[in-house]
Amino acid sequence: MSDAAPTAPVIRADDPGSFPHSTLAERHPAIIRQVRDGLPYEPAQRRALDALLENCTEGVIEPLPADAPDRERWRAWGLDTYVGQSWFDVPWLWSESYFYRRLLGAVGYFGPGAWRGIDPFRPSKAGELHSAATDEELSALGELKNRPADDRDRALLSGSLWGNRADLSFRLSSEGGQDRDPAPGLVADDSDLFWSLLPPTGTGTLCLVADNAGRELVPDLLLIAALLTGRRVGRAVLHVKPDPYYVSDATTADVIDALNRLRSATGLAGEYGDTLWSAMGDGRLTVRAHPFSCSPLPYADMPDDLRADFAAATLTVFKGDLNYRRLVGDRYWPPTTSFDEVTAYFPGPVAALRILKSEVVTGLSPSTEAALVEAEGQKWRTDGTHALIQVNPSHGPDGQ
Repeated sequence: MSDAAPTAPVIRADDPGSFPHSTLAERHPAIIRQVRDGLPYEPAQRRALDALLENCTEGVIEPLPADAPDRERWRAWGLDTYVGQSWFDVPWLWSESYFYRRLLGAVGYFGPGAWRGIDPFRPSKAGELHSAATDEELSALGELKNRPADDRDRALLSGSLWGNRADLSFRLSSEGGQDRDPAPGLVADDSDLFWSLLPPTGTGTLCLVADNAGRELVPDLLLIAALLTGRRVGRAVLHVKPDPYYVSDATTADVIDALNRLRSATGLAGEYGDTLWSAMGDGRLTVRAHPFSCSPLPYADMPDDLRADFAAATLTVFKGDLNYRRLVGDRYWPPTTSFDEVTAYFPGPVAALRILKSEVVTGLSPSTEAALVEAEGQKWRTDGTHALIQVNPSHGPDGQ
Protein backbone atom coordinates (compact mmCIF):
# COMPACT_ATOMS: atom_id res chain seq x y z
CA MET A 1 0.00 0.00 0.00
CA SER A 2 1.07 3.58 -0.50
CA ASP A 3 1.89 5.92 2.35
CA ALA A 4 -1.52 7.52 1.88
CA ALA A 5 -3.39 4.23 2.19
CA PRO A 6 -5.67 3.80 5.23
CA THR A 7 -4.45 1.84 8.22
CA ALA A 8 -5.86 0.50 11.48
CA PRO A 9 -4.58 -1.46 14.50
CA VAL A 10 -3.51 -5.06 13.84
CA ILE A 11 -5.81 -7.60 15.52
CA ARG A 12 -4.30 -9.53 18.44
CA ALA A 13 -5.81 -12.05 20.84
CA ASP A 14 -4.71 -10.46 24.12
CA ASP A 15 -8.18 -9.27 25.20
CA PRO A 16 -9.83 -12.09 27.22
CA GLY A 17 -13.30 -11.05 26.14
CA SER A 18 -12.56 -10.89 22.43
CA PHE A 19 -13.40 -13.24 19.57
CA PRO A 20 -9.69 -13.79 18.72
CA HIS A 21 -8.91 -14.70 22.34
CA SER A 22 -11.69 -17.28 22.42
CA THR A 23 -10.36 -18.79 19.18
CA LEU A 24 -6.92 -19.40 20.67
CA ALA A 25 -8.10 -20.32 24.19
CA GLU A 26 -11.09 -22.51 23.31
CA ARG A 27 -11.25 -23.44 19.64
CA HIS A 28 -7.64 -24.49 19.17
CA PRO A 29 -7.69 -26.92 22.13
CA ALA A 30 -10.94 -28.37 20.78
CA ILE A 31 -9.31 -28.87 17.36
CA ILE A 32 -6.38 -30.71 18.93
CA ARG A 33 -8.79 -33.06 20.71
CA GLN A 34 -10.76 -33.60 17.51
CA VAL A 35 -7.60 -34.47 15.58
CA ARG A 36 -6.38 -36.76 18.39
CA ASP A 37 -9.64 -38.72 18.25
CA GLY A 38 -10.11 -38.64 14.48
CA LEU A 39 -7.29 -40.99 13.45
CA PRO A 40 -5.49 -43.87 15.21
CA TYR A 41 -2.32 -41.97 15.92
CA GLU A 42 0.62 -43.68 17.59
CA PRO A 43 1.81 -42.88 21.15
CA ALA A 44 4.53 -40.47 20.03
CA GLN A 45 2.04 -38.43 18.01
CA ARG A 46 -0.45 -38.40 20.87
CA ARG A 47 2.24 -37.13 23.22
CA ALA A 48 3.15 -34.40 20.72
CA LEU A 49 -0.48 -33.35 20.45
CA ASP A 50 -0.80 -33.22 24.24
CA ALA A 51 2.34 -31.09 24.44
CA LEU A 52 0.97 -28.71 21.79
CA LEU A 53 -2.28 -28.43 23.72
CA GLU A 54 -0.40 -27.31 26.81
CA ASN A 55 1.93 -25.03 24.89
CA CYS A 56 -0.69 -23.14 22.87
CA THR A 57 -2.79 -22.33 25.93
CA GLU A 58 -0.15 -21.71 28.60
CA GLY A 59 3.25 -21.53 26.91
CA VAL A 60 5.12 -19.33 24.46
CA ILE A 61 5.84 -19.64 20.75
CA GLU A 62 8.66 -22.09 20.10
CA PRO A 63 10.86 -22.40 17.00
CA LEU A 64 10.51 -25.16 14.43
CA PRO A 65 12.93 -28.09 14.63
CA ALA A 66 16.25 -27.53 12.89
CA ASP A 67 15.40 -30.18 10.29
CA ALA A 68 11.92 -28.82 9.47
CA PRO A 69 11.67 -28.54 5.66
CA ASP A 70 9.98 -25.14 5.85
CA ARG A 71 11.99 -23.66 8.71
CA GLU A 72 13.67 -20.96 6.63
CA ARG A 73 10.37 -20.00 5.04
CA TRP A 74 8.78 -19.48 8.45
CA ARG A 75 11.80 -17.49 9.57
CA ALA A 76 11.22 -15.22 6.57
CA TRP A 77 7.59 -14.95 7.66
CA GLY A 78 8.57 -13.58 11.08
CA LEU A 79 9.13 -16.63 13.28
CA ASP A 80 12.34 -15.30 14.86
CA THR A 81 10.51 -12.12 15.86
CA TYR A 82 7.79 -13.97 17.76
CA VAL A 83 9.68 -16.87 19.38
CA GLY A 84 9.39 -16.58 23.17
CA GLN A 85 6.23 -14.45 23.07
CA SER A 86 2.80 -15.56 24.20
CA TRP A 87 0.51 -16.88 21.48
CA PHE A 88 -1.96 -14.21 22.59
CA ASP A 89 0.40 -11.24 22.20
CA VAL A 90 1.40 -11.58 18.53
CA PRO A 91 -0.82 -10.75 15.53
CA TRP A 92 -3.84 -13.06 15.55
CA LEU A 93 -3.45 -14.03 11.90
CA TRP A 94 0.14 -15.08 12.57
CA SER A 95 -0.58 -17.09 15.72
CA GLU A 96 -3.54 -18.89 14.10
CA SER A 97 -1.47 -19.86 11.08
CA TYR A 98 1.49 -21.04 13.14
CA PHE A 99 -0.82 -23.15 15.29
CA TYR A 100 -1.82 -25.19 12.24
CA ARG A 101 1.80 -25.56 11.17
CA ARG A 102 2.69 -26.87 14.63
CA LEU A 103 -0.31 -29.21 14.55
CA LEU A 104 0.89 -30.76 11.29
CA GLY A 105 4.31 -31.23 12.82
CA ALA A 106 2.83 -32.97 15.86
CA VAL A 107 1.03 -35.62 13.77
CA GLY A 108 4.08 -36.36 11.61
CA TYR A 109 2.78 -34.73 8.44
CA PHE A 110 6.25 -33.51 7.47
CA GLY A 111 8.17 -36.42 8.95
CA PRO A 112 9.85 -39.41 7.33
CA GLY A 113 7.46 -42.03 8.73
CA ALA A 114 4.26 -43.66 7.55
CA TRP A 115 2.12 -40.66 8.52
CA ARG A 116 3.92 -38.31 6.18
CA GLY A 117 1.40 -36.35 4.08
CA ILE A 118 -1.68 -37.75 5.88
CA ASP A 119 -4.30 -35.00 6.28
CA PRO A 120 -5.35 -34.92 9.97
CA PHE A 121 -8.63 -33.28 8.99
CA ARG A 122 -9.58 -35.79 6.29
CA PRO A 123 -12.22 -37.66 8.35
CA SER A 124 -14.36 -34.55 8.82
CA LYS A 125 -13.84 -33.41 5.22
CA ALA A 126 -14.88 -36.78 3.80
CA GLY A 127 -17.89 -37.06 6.07
CA GLU A 128 -19.21 -33.70 4.93
CA LEU A 129 -18.58 -34.28 1.23
CA HIS A 130 -20.52 -37.55 1.23
CA SER A 131 -23.33 -36.43 3.54
CA ALA A 132 -27.05 -36.39 2.81
CA ALA A 133 -26.89 -32.59 2.95
CA THR A 134 -24.48 -32.56 0.00
CA ASP A 135 -26.85 -34.86 -1.90
CA GLU A 136 -29.68 -32.39 -1.30
CA GLU A 137 -27.60 -29.43 -2.44
CA LEU A 138 -26.57 -31.14 -5.65
CA SER A 139 -30.14 -32.14 -6.38
CA ALA A 140 -31.13 -28.45 -6.10
CA LEU A 141 -29.12 -27.85 -9.27
CA GLY A 142 -31.84 -29.59 -11.22
CA GLU A 143 -34.00 -26.50 -10.80
CA LEU A 144 -31.39 -24.42 -12.63
CA LYS A 145 -30.78 -26.52 -15.73
CA ASN A 146 -33.55 -24.97 -17.81
CA ARG A 147 -33.22 -21.46 -16.42
CA PRO A 148 -31.79 -18.63 -18.56
CA ALA A 149 -28.01 -18.60 -18.45
CA ASP A 150 -27.80 -15.29 -16.54
CA ASP A 151 -30.17 -16.56 -13.85
CA ARG A 152 -28.20 -19.80 -13.54
CA ASP A 153 -24.90 -17.94 -13.27
CA ARG A 154 -26.25 -15.66 -10.54
CA ALA A 155 -27.60 -18.64 -8.63
CA LEU A 156 -24.23 -20.37 -8.79
CA LEU A 157 -22.46 -17.20 -7.65
CA SER A 158 -24.81 -17.10 -4.67
CA GLY A 159 -24.14 -20.78 -4.01
CA SER A 160 -20.40 -20.16 -4.06
CA LEU A 161 -20.81 -17.22 -1.68
CA TRP A 162 -22.93 -19.02 0.90
CA GLY A 163 -21.07 -22.33 0.69
CA ASN A 164 -22.78 -24.81 2.96
CA ARG A 165 -26.05 -22.93 2.56
CA ALA A 166 -25.90 -23.66 -1.16
CA ASP A 167 -29.28 -25.39 -1.36
CA LEU A 168 -31.02 -22.31 0.03
CA SER A 169 -29.08 -19.87 -2.12
CA PHE A 170 -29.64 -21.78 -5.36
CA ARG A 171 -33.37 -21.56 -4.75
CA LEU A 172 -33.32 -17.93 -3.63
CA SER A 173 -31.33 -16.87 -6.66
CA SER A 174 -33.22 -18.88 -9.29
CA GLU A 175 -36.39 -16.90 -8.70
CA GLY A 176 -36.99 -13.42 -9.97
CA GLY A 177 -34.14 -13.04 -12.46
CA GLN A 178 -32.85 -9.49 -12.77
CA ASP A 179 -35.68 -8.15 -10.58
CA ARG A 180 -34.62 -10.21 -7.59
CA ASP A 181 -34.46 -8.69 -4.12
CA PRO A 182 -31.11 -8.68 -2.31
CA ALA A 183 -30.46 -12.01 -0.63
CA PRO A 184 -31.13 -12.01 3.11
CA GLY A 185 -28.03 -11.12 5.06
CA LEU A 186 -26.09 -9.60 2.16
CA VAL A 187 -24.46 -6.44 3.55
CA ALA A 188 -22.65 -5.44 0.34
CA ASP A 189 -23.52 -6.54 -3.18
CA ASP A 190 -21.24 -5.73 -6.13
CA SER A 191 -22.54 -8.67 -8.15
CA ASP A 192 -23.46 -6.53 -11.16
CA LEU A 193 -19.89 -5.22 -11.27
CA PHE A 194 -18.64 -8.80 -10.87
CA TRP A 195 -20.52 -9.94 -13.96
CA SER A 196 -19.50 -6.87 -15.98
CA LEU A 197 -15.87 -7.99 -15.65
CA LEU A 198 -16.66 -11.43 -17.10
CA PRO A 199 -18.50 -10.91 -20.41
CA PRO A 200 -19.16 -14.08 -22.47
CA THR A 201 -16.23 -13.61 -24.84
CA GLY A 202 -14.47 -16.85 -23.99
CA THR A 203 -11.10 -15.14 -23.60
CA GLY A 204 -10.85 -14.19 -19.92
CA THR A 205 -8.91 -15.89 -17.14
CA LEU A 206 -10.41 -16.37 -13.69
CA CYS A 207 -8.27 -16.94 -10.61
CA LEU A 208 -10.27 -18.32 -7.70
CA VAL A 209 -8.54 -18.50 -4.33
CA ALA A 210 -10.46 -21.30 -2.64
CA ASP A 211 -11.50 -21.47 0.98
CA ASN A 212 -12.98 -24.65 2.45
CA ALA A 213 -13.18 -28.18 1.08
CA GLY A 214 -16.29 -30.38 0.96
CA ARG A 215 -19.66 -28.70 0.74
CA GLU A 216 -18.07 -25.28 0.23
CA LEU A 217 -15.62 -26.32 -2.49
CA VAL A 218 -18.33 -28.02 -4.53
CA PRO A 219 -20.23 -24.76 -5.25
CA ASP A 220 -16.94 -23.07 -6.17
CA LEU A 221 -16.26 -25.79 -8.73
CA LEU A 222 -19.81 -25.53 -10.06
CA LEU A 223 -19.34 -21.79 -10.56
CA ILE A 224 -16.10 -22.38 -12.47
CA ALA A 225 -17.84 -24.99 -14.63
CA ALA A 226 -20.65 -22.56 -15.45
CA LEU A 227 -18.18 -19.80 -16.36
CA LEU A 228 -16.26 -22.14 -18.66
CA THR A 229 -19.41 -23.57 -20.23
CA GLY A 230 -20.94 -20.13 -20.78
CA ARG A 231 -17.65 -18.81 -22.18
CA ARG A 232 -17.45 -16.07 -19.56
CA VAL A 233 -13.87 -17.30 -19.13
CA GLY A 234 -11.64 -19.36 -21.36
CA ARG A 235 -9.43 -20.51 -18.52
CA ALA A 236 -9.60 -20.84 -14.74
CA VAL A 237 -6.85 -21.13 -12.12
CA LEU A 238 -7.89 -22.59 -8.78
CA HIS A 239 -5.57 -21.71 -5.90
CA VAL A 240 -5.66 -24.17 -2.99
CA LYS A 241 -3.49 -24.82 0.07
CA PRO A 242 -0.33 -26.90 -0.36
CA ASP A 243 -0.89 -28.47 3.08
CA PRO A 244 -3.91 -28.99 5.37
CA TYR A 245 -4.75 -25.69 7.02
CA TYR A 246 -7.45 -24.17 9.23
CA VAL A 247 -9.18 -27.58 9.54
CA SER A 248 -11.24 -27.45 6.36
CA ASP A 249 -9.24 -25.44 3.82
CA ALA A 250 -9.07 -27.11 0.42
CA THR A 251 -5.99 -28.93 -0.88
CA THR A 252 -5.41 -30.56 -4.26
CA ALA A 253 -6.55 -33.90 -2.81
CA ASP A 254 -9.81 -32.24 -1.75
CA VAL A 255 -10.32 -30.91 -5.28
CA ILE A 256 -9.99 -34.43 -6.70
CA ASP A 257 -12.40 -35.77 -4.07
CA ALA A 258 -14.92 -33.05 -4.94
CA LEU A 259 -14.61 -33.69 -8.68
CA ASN A 260 -15.21 -37.40 -8.14
CA ARG A 261 -18.24 -36.56 -6.00
CA LEU A 262 -19.65 -34.35 -8.77
CA ARG A 263 -18.99 -36.91 -11.49
CA SER A 264 -20.89 -39.53 -9.52
CA ALA A 265 -23.96 -37.29 -9.33
CA THR A 266 -26.80 -37.16 -11.81
CA GLY A 267 -28.13 -34.21 -13.80
CA LEU A 268 -26.37 -30.88 -14.07
CA ALA A 269 -23.96 -31.66 -11.21
CA GLY A 270 -22.64 -34.71 -13.06
CA GLU A 271 -22.38 -32.80 -16.32
CA TYR A 272 -20.39 -30.04 -14.64
CA GLY A 273 -18.17 -32.63 -12.98
CA ASP A 274 -17.30 -34.11 -16.36
CA THR A 275 -16.71 -30.61 -17.75
CA LEU A 276 -14.23 -29.83 -14.99
CA TRP A 277 -12.46 -33.18 -15.31
CA SER A 278 -11.95 -32.57 -19.03
CA ALA A 279 -10.92 -28.97 -18.39
CA MET A 280 -8.14 -30.13 -16.07
CA GLY A 281 -6.95 -32.54 -18.73
CA ASP A 282 -6.76 -29.94 -21.50
CA GLY A 283 -5.45 -27.04 -19.41
CA ARG A 284 -8.54 -24.89 -19.19
CA LEU A 285 -8.59 -25.52 -15.43
CA THR A 286 -5.31 -25.42 -13.52
CA VAL A 287 -4.82 -26.09 -9.82
CA ARG A 288 -2.08 -24.16 -8.02
CA ALA A 289 -0.81 -24.68 -4.47
CA HIS A 290 1.59 -21.82 -3.79
CA PRO A 291 3.45 -21.90 -0.43
CA PHE A 292 2.24 -18.37 0.33
CA SER A 293 -1.30 -19.73 0.52
CA CYS A 294 -0.34 -21.08 3.97
CA SER A 295 1.51 -17.94 4.98
CA PRO A 296 0.63 -16.01 8.17
CA LEU A 297 0.93 -12.73 6.23
CA PRO A 298 -1.53 -10.52 4.32
CA TYR A 299 -1.62 -10.68 0.54
CA ALA A 300 -0.09 -7.20 0.42
CA ASP A 301 3.16 -9.06 1.17
CA MET A 302 2.77 -11.68 -1.57
CA PRO A 303 5.89 -12.74 -3.51
CA ASP A 304 6.51 -11.57 -7.05
CA ASP A 305 5.63 -14.85 -8.78
CA LEU A 306 2.21 -14.96 -7.14
CA ARG A 307 1.67 -11.29 -7.90
CA ALA A 308 2.39 -11.99 -11.58
CA ASP A 309 -0.13 -14.83 -11.57
CA PHE A 310 -2.87 -12.56 -10.25
CA ALA A 311 -1.85 -9.72 -12.57
CA ALA A 312 -2.46 -11.95 -15.58
CA ALA A 313 -6.06 -12.72 -14.55
CA THR A 314 -9.15 -10.96 -15.82
CA LEU A 315 -10.50 -11.27 -12.29
CA THR A 316 -9.21 -12.83 -9.07
CA VAL A 317 -11.84 -14.02 -6.60
CA PHE A 318 -11.00 -14.54 -2.93
CA LYS A 319 -13.34 -16.93 -1.17
CA GLY A 320 -14.11 -17.05 2.51
CA ASP A 321 -13.34 -15.31 5.76
CA LEU A 322 -9.64 -16.09 6.18
CA ASN A 323 -8.81 -15.06 2.62
CA TYR A 324 -10.74 -11.83 3.18
CA ARG A 325 -8.69 -11.08 6.29
CA ARG A 326 -5.50 -11.64 4.30
CA LEU A 327 -6.78 -9.62 1.32
CA VAL A 328 -7.71 -6.45 3.21
CA GLY A 329 -5.36 -6.88 6.18
CA ASP A 330 -6.30 -8.39 9.54
CA ARG A 331 -6.97 -5.08 11.26
CA TYR A 332 -9.66 -3.33 13.22
CA TRP A 333 -10.92 -1.39 10.20
CA PRO A 334 -13.89 0.91 10.63
CA PRO A 335 -16.54 -0.92 8.57
CA THR A 336 -16.96 2.09 6.27
CA THR A 337 -13.30 1.97 5.22
CA SER A 338 -13.10 1.82 1.43
CA PHE A 339 -12.64 -1.72 0.10
CA ASP A 340 -11.05 -0.24 -3.03
CA GLU A 341 -8.47 1.65 -0.99
CA VAL A 342 -7.39 -1.26 1.20
CA THR A 343 -7.05 -3.50 -1.88
CA ALA A 344 -5.38 -0.83 -4.04
CA TYR A 345 -2.09 -2.77 -3.86
CA PHE A 346 -3.60 -5.71 -5.73
CA PRO A 347 -2.18 -6.12 -9.26
CA GLY A 348 -5.50 -6.63 -11.05
CA PRO A 349 -9.28 -6.66 -10.63
CA VAL A 350 -10.21 -8.45 -7.42
CA ALA A 351 -13.43 -9.68 -5.81
CA ALA A 352 -14.28 -11.06 -2.38
CA LEU A 353 -17.05 -13.59 -1.70
CA ARG A 354 -17.27 -13.96 2.04
CA ILE A 355 -19.54 -14.95 4.91
CA LEU A 356 -18.71 -12.80 7.93
CA LYS A 357 -17.15 -14.99 10.64
CA SER A 358 -14.58 -12.60 12.14
CA GLU A 359 -14.42 -8.95 13.09
CA VAL A 360 -12.71 -7.67 9.95
CA VAL A 361 -14.96 -5.87 7.49
CA THR A 362 -14.61 -2.98 5.05
CA GLY A 363 -16.66 -1.34 2.34
CA LEU A 364 -20.01 -0.93 4.10
CA SER A 365 -22.17 2.14 3.68
CA PRO A 366 -22.76 4.21 6.84
CA SER A 367 -26.47 3.41 6.71
CA THR A 368 -25.84 -0.34 6.45
CA GLU A 369 -23.46 -0.30 9.40
CA ALA A 370 -25.86 1.76 11.49
CA ALA A 371 -28.77 -0.57 10.74
CA LEU A 372 -26.72 -3.65 11.63
CA VAL A 373 -25.49 -2.19 14.90
CA GLU A 374 -28.95 -1.03 15.88
CA ALA A 375 -30.46 -4.45 15.18
CA GLU A 376 -27.72 -6.75 16.45
CA GLY A 377 -25.00 -4.86 18.28
CA GLN A 378 -21.72 -6.38 17.02
CA LYS A 379 -22.92 -9.98 16.58
CA TRP A 380 -23.35 -9.49 12.84
CA ARG A 381 -19.57 -9.44 12.41
CA THR A 382 -18.95 -13.00 13.60
CA ASP A 383 -22.13 -15.09 13.67
CA GLY A 384 -22.01 -16.30 10.05
CA THR A 385 -25.45 -14.98 9.09
CA HIS A 386 -24.26 -12.08 6.90
CA ALA A 387 -22.20 -12.05 3.73
CA LEU A 388 -20.77 -9.74 1.12
CA ILE A 389 -19.79 -9.55 -2.54
CA GLN A 390 -17.20 -6.82 -3.03
CA VAL A 391 -15.30 -5.95 -6.21
CA ASN A 392 -12.39 -3.61 -6.90
CA PRO A 393 -12.21 -3.38 -10.72
CA SER A 394 -9.00 -1.32 -10.87
CA HIS A 395 -5.81 -2.70 -12.42
CA GLY A 396 -3.35 -2.22 -9.60
CA PRO A 397 -2.34 0.79 -7.51
CA ASP A 398 -2.57 3.34 -10.32
CA GLY A 399 -5.98 2.10 -11.49
CA GLN A 400 -4.70 1.68 -15.02
